[in-house]
Amino acid sequence: MTEAPDTHRTLDQEELAELIARLQSRGLRTEISMEARKGGAGPADAGMLWIDGSPATVPTTADYVRDSPYALRQEDDGFGIYEGSVRLADAALAPRPKYYDLKTADGVPYWQIALMHLDSMASTVLQTCAYWGNSDQCTFCGIGVSLAAGRTIAKKTPEMLAEVSVAARDLDGAVDATLTTGSTATPDRGALYVGRCAQAVKEASGLPVQVQFEPPSDLDVINRVRDMGVDSVGIHVETFDPEVLARVAPGKARWGIEAYFSAWERAVRVFGEGQVSTYVILGMGEDPDLTVDMCRRAVDMGVYPFIVPLRPVPGSLMEDERPPSADYVEGIYRQVVPHMLRRGLTATGVMAGCARCQACSGQAALERAGSGSTKGGVPDGRVSLPLVF
Repeated sequence: MTEAPDTHRTLDQEELAELIARLQSRGLRTEISMEARKGGAGPADAGMLWIDGSPATVPTTADYVRDSPYALRQEDDGFGIYEGSVRLADAALAPRPKYYDLKTADGVPYWQIALMHLDSMASTVLQTCAYWGNSDQCTFCGIGVSLAAGRTIAKKTPEMLAEVSVAARDLDGAVDATLTTGSTATPDRGALYVGRCAQAVKEASGLPVQVQFEPPSDLDVINRVRDMGVDSVGIHVETFDPEVLARVAPGKARWGIEAYFSAWERAVRVFGEGQVSTYVILGMGEDPDLTVDMCRRAVDMGVYPFIVPLRPVPGSLMEDERPPSADYVEGIYRQVVPHMLRRGLTATGVMAGCARCQACSGQAALERAGSGSTKGGVPDGRVSLPLVF
């Protein structure tokens, strides 16, 4: 067991953002059992922990992690993150959720219905997708991986999710619910079903809920989702580079990137600025200048671009890829975050979902650094983080 130093310096927010970017690029070696997410529809291979009190998910099991210079070590009074013999930061591990020990009346384990992502209950309500297993499959996605491994069930009902949400709130302190879905071959793309699930969760637990879906062919569907009591939505373009989107997500690319902007425009009108977000995945060969420009365009509409590094999912078509370098990811953060701050668009205003949680990205730490506050916000309209061009 490694003896911890007598005094531990807390990282400032810029240092924290840099460390999270490095860990998400190289991974974290550990021999300690950690709560982790495997497979699924979004970032996976996700060891869940808090670094100096900030939520983070980092790769822990991928093959490339063996070569990482960063290690998690147990200490007398907790855990620390080390590079060689140098202690970099405090770490606290996510405990195994208590509700994982429960089952529904017909015997379905709660953990097969929804997982805890640190302080958020999350579920893929339809673990099947019209794109999976054919030429339209998104290469970065692992939605079918966890289903094939028996770690989840194909369809979660509103009643199941409502039951689990109450337990997650009461036993494990869940503060919101994030519900996503595989795309369906219907005009609403699955939005109405995930909306009904969200309505049941909200009525049962009172938790704020984000739902995630593709742009529906009829934008009035977005209004119907809002009428179900949903608090925020994620409509994820994945990448702003049309050539990359056509290569990594051919089914989604057929809608065209402008379809996302149209859906966002309606969603912002319905849900409000900051309650509409999109994943922007870095490291798939995208044009960085185009990425920055389009992120800023989204921000100007009131859309929160949740910028994350590629997290290659074991079992996906991109399982042999590597995450982008930390320098590249941090460079994009530093070009987008100051623009967000000037628009007053920060994670602190998001009610639910991935952009509220922020664990899969380092950008919220830069938001806090840029605002001059550890709690976010822009005091007196000033932005202290330098704008990088």
